[in-house]
Amino acid sequence: MSNVAGKAYGMIVITPLAKRLGWTNKWVFRFGRSFPGILAGLIGLKFIHFARWVIIPKDAWPTLSDDRETLDRDTMLFLSNFNGTWDQYIDAFSDGIPTGLDLFWYKNARYPGSVPITPFKQYIRANQINCDFYYNATPGAAYRDVVSALRVKRALLELEDIYRDPRTSPEDFAKAYRARLKVIQNDLTTQGFSPVASTSTDRAEEHRQQFNALQNKFNEAWQKEHNPAGGTDA
Repeated sequence: MSNVAGKAYGMIVITPLAKRLGWTNKWVFRFGRSFPGILAGLIGLKFIHFARWVIIPKDAWPTLSDDRETLDRDTMLFLSNFNGTWDQYIDAFSDGIPTGLDLFWYKNARYPGSVPITPFKQYIRANQINCDFYYNATPGAAYRDVVSALRVKRALLELEDIYRDPRTSPEDFAKAYRARLKVIQNDLTTQGFSPVASTSTDRAEEHRQQFNALQNKFNEAWQKEHNPAGGTDA
């Protein structure tokens, strides 16, 4: 899987709906919005950032030209971002909401069901699309790292308010500092890239480093060509 940026993975899956009764998936989605409890099995899985299902009508398929394709069925787009490996993610979905998955992919062509897991993984791999660009604002941080950083930020802002209060003595500030430190001590983590989850992850990271090295060489060559004297433009 090449949709990797640091600790985050981006998944795009496009599956065709059945020619007949494919419209029933629209009612399934409405049911899911009305009864979100069917996704309760995933609420505690913090490594999943979000998951979204969208039905694309056959006459609304996006195109870059005026020549529109003639399709004979609607398609379903599934988007998700998560931390961890591809297998961990699929396993969590299959174990957490097998009924929900079968409901959302109810009238998708050749959908094998979420259980057993092997045919389901093969189905996802066969219909998964790699994206050309995947941006991650915090590549060294997973979901829990971001939440921890926000807690540390709140504690620092509270300490700043206490420090700026003219009534605060050095002893009072020291007491407040120790109290805040005790609360957030488990949030003072070190960010970094996750262990290699797969060969694709390792290859994507290697290509990213090669690209950055080439980009740096290009910038240096451009600077020498346009500014050979080392000065600044007037």
